[in-house]
Amino acid sequence: MADASLKFLIDADHGQFYVQDLEPYDAWLAEHAMDPDLPPAGWTKEAVHIHRIGVEPHSISVGTARDDLVESLVTVHASEPMAELTAEHIVEADLDAPTGRLALSSPGVHPEDGPGMTVPAGLLRARVSYIPTGAPDVDSDGGPGDHFLYRIDLWPADQARELVILKQGPNPWAG
Repeated sequence: MADASLKFLIDADHGQFYVQDLEPYDAWLAEHAMDPDLPPAGWTKEAVHIHRIGVEPHSISVGTARDDLVESLVTVHASEPMAELTAEHIVEADLDAPTGRLALSSPGVHPEDGPGMTVPAGLLRARVSYIPTGAPDVDSDGGPGDHFLYRIDLWPADQARELVILKQGPNPWAG
C-alpha cells in the first residue's frame, strides 16, 4: 500500500482542530454529551498543558499555538513510520475509525466544509508532531503564536495502547 496524504490549511478556531470518524463520534457524543465527568473535546488539564491533544472515542482534538489558519499534513502509512526529528513536540494516541472516513474540522469549520480522507477502517495509531515552520502564504489575521506544521501520521494498530509523549515540547508553549 502506498502512503496516502492530505495537506491542508484549516481555521484553528479556539486554538484547535479535529480529526474524527464523524458517524461513530456523533453517536458516542449523543449518548455522552451531557456527562459532567467528561471534559469537552477531551481537553483535560493534562491534555491542555502537557499532551497538546484531546482524545475522545473516534476523535482527536489537536491543540494549536495559534487561533488562526494553520497548516496540517495527514499521512496514512502501512506500518509505523519514523518519527520526525525536527518536531518540537510529538505525542501518540489511538484513533478508532470503524468507518474509515475521517473528517477534519474545527469550531469554526463545519465537518461538511472541511477536508476529509479515507483511511483503513479500524483501530489506528496517530502520531501528532508539532514541526516549527514559517507562516503559511495566505491572508490571515496575523494573530500571536508560533507557526507549526501539524503533522499527523496514521497507521493500523493491532491493539489499543495508552497515550504516550515521544518528545515533550516547552511549557508554556502557545503564544
